Amino acid sequence: MASPDTHPSIGFYGLGIMGSRMAANLARAGFALTVATYTPGKAEAWAAEHGAAHAETPAALAAACDVLITMVVDGAQVREVLLGPEGAIHGARAGLLCVDMSTIAPADTTAIGDELAARGIRFVDAPVTGSSPKAADGTLTIMCGGDAEDVARVRPALDVMGGLVVHVGALGSGETLKVINNAMAAANASVLAEALVVASAAGLDLDAFEQVVGAGSGGSAMLGLKAGPMRAHDWTTLFKLEHMLKDVRFCLDEAASAGVPFPSADHARDLLAAGAEKGLGQADFAALLEAVEDRAGRRV
Repeated sequence: MASPDTHPSIGFYGLGIMGSRMAANLARAGFALTVATYTPGKAEAWAAEHGAAHAETPAALAAACDVLITMVVDGAQVREVLLGPEGAIHGARAGLLCVDMSTIAPADTTAIGDELAARGIRFVDAPVTGSSPKAADGTLTIMCGGDAEDVARVRPALDVMGGLVVHVGALGSGETLKVINNAMAAANASVLAEALVVASAAGLDLDAFEQVVGAGSGGSAMLGLKAGPMRAHDWTTLFKLEHMLKDVRFCLDEAASAGVPFPSADHARDLLAAGAEKGLGQADFAALLEAVEDRAGRRV
């Protein structure tokens, strides 16, 4: 159990697929926790279920905590929660530390950090990798950008939510690493989808395909996670296709800024975009298989 004498009080904004599970781990660990979210009534119900307090606005949330964690969809939402008309800046205690665990554009992170710093508020970016099962069991990988002392201050909470917590550099570097990682995951998923279509068209037994590839150099985390859902065309959402598309686009923006190509990410973006155009944006990103099948003119 966490002790209020040794750990900061936590405010948590965002109770979606990931945030609700991450916050639940903080509540179980005994942190003094207050939650808020965009959907009216949701934070109150969640707080009642998990023994936490709730706040109606980000400003009220900031007034109740030492560390405010955001886990929302995009940079616009992070800005609204922290800097908007009812944002955290209007209720912040002295010494408030804001920690954004969303995946947003690195440029948005540094811009928000600059605006918070002008108001005396510290900021860390700490995006996560791992879908809802890892959020539920507290084994996410968390990559942190920001001042080392700020990361150390929030480390007890991060350790509850993640199995691996790494301080990767200055503010924004966590987001940069995250979008590169997700672009790689999307590229691996696209290769898997294409390989399944080829193997199926060639008449191979797909159980044998999974067994052999999984034991060899062609194996990957995506094979273990997504081959089964792809073969079953089961798009139960663990990570939304539209969110993966967003992250890959962010990565390609970073690559362009650095002046280097990332062609495999380009290809993954095109498949994800085609999936989104088919109305699969809310489905799991494994649904990019349907874009591959459309191009091949056959189903797995």
